[in-house]
Amino acid sequence: MKLVAVTSCPTGIAHTYMAAEALEQAAKNAGHELVVETQGAAGAEALSPEQIAAAGAVVFAADVEVRGKERFAGKPTVIGSVKRGINDADGLVREALEAAAGVAPAAPAQAPPPRAPQALGFASRLRQWLMTGVSYMIPFVAAGGILIALSFVIGGAEIAAVVNGGTYEGTEHAGISDLSQLWSQAGLAGIMFKIGATAFEMLVPILAGFIAFGMADRMGIAPGVVGGLLAVAIGAGFLGGLVAGLLAGAVTMALKKIKVPRGVAGVMPVVVIPLLSVFTVGLLMIVVFGPPIAGVQSGLTEWLDGLAGVNAVLLGALLGAMMGFDLGGPVNKVAYLFGTGALVSGNLTVMAAVMVAGMVPPLGLALATLVRRALFSQAERQAGEAAWLLGLSFITEGAIPFAAADLFRVIPATVAGGATAGAVSMAFGATLRAPHGGIWVIGLIGNPLGYLVALVAGSLVTTGVVVAAKHVGRRTATPEAAAARQPVAA
Repeated sequence: MKLVAVTSCPTGIAHTYMAAEALEQAAKNAGHELVVETQGAAGAEALSPEQIAAAGAVVFAADVEVRGKERFAGKPTVIGSVKRGINDADGLVREALEAAAGVAPAAPAQAPPPRAPQALGFASRLRQWLMTGVSYMIPFVAAGGILIALSFVIGGAEIAAVVNGGTYEGTEHAGISDLSQLWSQAGLAGIMFKIGATAFEMLVPILAGFIAFGMADRMGIAPGVVGGLLAVAIGAGFLGGLVAGLLAGAVTMALKKIKVPRGVAGVMPVVVIPLLSVFTVGLLMIVVFGPPIAGVQSGLTEWLDGLAGVNAVLLGALLGAMMGFDLGGPVNKVAYLFGTGALVSGNLTVMAAVMVAGMVPPLGLALATLVRRALFSQAERQAGEAAWLLGLSFITEGAIPFAAADLFRVIPATVAGGATAGAVSMAFGATLRAPHGGIWVIGLIGNPLGYLVALVAGSLVTTGVVVAAKHVGRRTATPEAAAARQPVAA
């Protein structure tokens, strides 16, 4: 049997390709051929029409909206999360084979109608729409945040006042309104700050636009982006962007269902629907939804800025536990989005706690494979070698091979380690100006010693918990360990 699949995760970095590899291996083990289109951060090499036509069934292992889904119309389709593609690839392949068998014709004239794709529940669809927006937003976060952080390293914290205007340490700056004068008056640091700030200004509009895109395809982008821009102008921030995106998607979906005469149908997608959707979303954001959301956003910002002592430590522990809970999945992404939202609002401690907690799971598990090698299989030890670099680079997904092999022992360890790291980071008041980069942006971290203490503490907790957990109910953890303990025959 020939099968095809599409894998896609919000960041498009690790989960996308791990799911693809797992599905390919599962199909191979079952004696079938499966070709995967990975819709990752580096783009996608599309499946050819010939490959799709020859396929008996399609597998979608995706947490964001699959691009070009119409290419697979009429094919038996199995839908699952990208995490299931990693952890239960055999199950997805088995379901795809069963779906394909259900449409196998005895003769061309006797072929039954193809099975409809499995429907996702509203909660799953909502998560998919939100993750689509996050997926397209993350490159803006990474590029803008790191450029702003580097501008502070080169030009000092004063560079923001120099470019935008304002007072810094008693010195009043008028700001630079003519961008042609930016290089001469602020140098490279000023250029980097302006570019990074411009990228950051696009976060909410891009988030809203591609939430709507996930719901209503391309016609949702215009009202979503406009709604996001209005959310920024009103002061509704990230919360406003989420609402604007969902609102734009819903309005556009409703407009697409209106039946019109054939003579008018041609102008609906290019004129009528964009006009009505942009106006409706804009009106609702300005008059109905924007002002109250702006009040909530303002209160949230003030609450974050006012956190200190035990409250800050508890928040750090909560966010750290979320980062370690599903290792790059939806809960992890919620914590990360909260951190980037705080970063945009000017709170730098939350982002530091989120990133250090996200680094801990791979590092703690990699250390465990060195401390007690006999508790881990050869495949896990090899994953541990790669996990060092992944952890240092803030790629939490490096811990997934361990979780897939031993979920109920590994996840408590990564949650405990993440919570420890987040709490310690907040206790030391470590700050971070970049939304990504791991240890490689150490120069952009405030109180780097406290940050490193948090990283080491969290990693040691993860190591200790997973080693202790693997001893529970086990005499020997791996076949290799058992073989090593057998006496050698004379």
